[in-house]
Amino acid sequence: VAPLAGKVVLDTNNYYPERDGQIAELDTEKTTSSELLQRHLPDAHVVKAFNNIFFLHLTVLARPTGAADRTALPIAGDDPGAKASATRLLDLLGFDAVDGGTLADSWRFQPGTPAYGIPYAQDPEGLAIADDPGRSADAATLRTALAAATRG
Repeated sequence: VAPLAGKVVLDTNNYYPERDGQIAELDTEKTTSSELLQRHLPDAHVVKAFNNIFFLHLTVLARPTGAADRTALPIAGDDPGAKASATRLLDLLGFDAVDGGTLADSWRFQPGTPAYGIPYAQDPEGLAIADDPGRSADAATLRTALAAATRG
């Protein structure tokens, strides 16, 4: 905890009860996994990022700033400066950022939502497969997926 005080921490995690065990606060949707992480790192600036895309797609979908087929990724956080830092990092790595709101809003691009995996995958089920090169999802497509998210 101490080494992360004052730092921007990118939360790439997703909660899977079958893997992580049951966490009542997450199961009842009283909090998000990113809010829970922020509570564990009270002096850090948590930004949810990179959790909704298959890791192999990161290597094939990166594009230069301004590219017509540049992919967008959602971010969420409570600190505007931390979100600006995360946006700059995504840009350097070849992605646009779409502001998904606060850490409380980060559920909109967690497993089971329209913005989780599906915008980037080629197959209709949104499943990443070994020979799937992925597809770009622009900011407008991602905003639509985020808006379509529902809970419980």
